[in-house]
Amino acid sequence: MLSPKKVKWRKQQKGRMKGASHRGNKIAYGDIALQALECGYITNRQIEAARIAMSRKTKRGGKIWIKIFPDKSLTKKPAEVRMGKGKGSPEKWVAVVRPGRILFEMKGVEHDVAKDALRLAMYKLPVKTKIIVKE
Repeated sequence: MLSPKKVKWRKQQKGRMKGASHRGNKIAYGDIALQALECGYITNRQIEAARIAMSRKTKRGGKIWIKIFPDKSLTKKPAEVRMGKGKGSPEKWVAVVRPGRILFEMKGVEHDVAKDALRLAMYKLPVKTKIIVKE
């Protein structure tokens, strides 16, 4: 699973997810990519599940780039705990995704196979996405 080696602060504030993505919104390395259409958090487990689905479909051929990294910690308090007594402990790592962000890129496999692989990855992710091709 992806997670940061070291962070300055163990617990982070949630923040806001408004507006479009200004960085990472163009295909940089591959020929075909998966682009987010809405805001959301993608956990390290969801990224890994999508990566496995794509690599299995392509029979580990070609190259896959993961363009997001889960560097934000989300906290959670245990079940049946009363209010107060501070913030909960870090539970999972998430990547903050805004509309327009490229999530995955692929190169080196046939166009149809790459499209099918990215379609399988779409089902593993909690945000709406679309497949785009480099001009």
